[in-house]
Amino acid sequence: MTGTSDPLRSELLDLALEAARRAGELLRDGRPADLGVAATKSSPIDVVTEMDIAAEKLITGFLSEHRPDDGFLGEEGASVAGASGVRWVIDPLDGTVNYLYGLPTWAVSIAAEYRGETVAGVIEIPMRGETFRAVLGGGAYLGDQPVRCRPAAPLEQALVSTGFNYVTAVRTHQADVAQRLIPRLRDIRRGGSAAVDLCDVAAGRLDGYYERGLNPWDLAAGDLIAREAGALTGGRPGSGPSYELAVAAPSGVFEPLRELLEEFGAWHD
Repeated sequence: MTGTSDPLRSELLDLALEAARRAGELLRDGRPADLGVAATKSSPIDVVTEMDIAAEKLITGFLSEHRPDDGFLGEEGASVAGASGVRWVIDPLDGTVNYLYGLPTWAVSIAAEYRGETVAGVIEIPMRGETFRAVLGGGAYLGDQPVRCRPAAPLEQALVSTGFNYVTAVRTHQADVAQRLIPRLRDIRRGGSAAVDLCDVAAGRLDGYYERGLNPWDLAAGDLIAREAGALTGGRPGSGPSYELAVAAPSGVFEPLRELLEEFGAWHD
């Protein structure tokens, strides 16, 4: 099931799978049916925030029961150092605007780090009925089926996804970068969830993905899944993926895409 013989990594993966499944059910089944209808009012934002916090509490509570000495880093404020060498990096609801509007592209993302290195990752996409998982050195899976990224296409034939910040000045520059990129690619997609985009690179549904402004919880699980599926991931030349820039694509797409992103200043506002 786990794709690894390492007992710690197996345990961490199994716990992440169960925590993500439970949180996904909570978010799917607990979403008010009229949430999307009221999406233009202010109150639904509070409902989404409440669901987000409830999902994170469910995840951290479940994991703490089984591994009380582990640390946490979560989008909704979970920050515990821990004493075991293991830290869980959690995004309980990646794609909150999609969730608010009733779009299916949102996910629960849980990664486990051991001594600073991501060793297990799970992304649960409830409205697709999909669970992506990976263990460091064990490959990437969708359910029980291994996944691999697409063979590299010429850049002009590459379908690439990205995301945009919610701060107007930042997204304006991001739109300028995208405008310059579009003539060099097959097309650009904007899915609304970094975690799902990284899984879609892993599963061969996208030729590449890039975004500025991602936090560790947005990236941790998806980055591992993409790498274990054969993708290269990174940030600016010589750097790993970070808040400045995150890029994921198979070799042959990754290098020219990152070169253009550097040239176009995708890493700054």
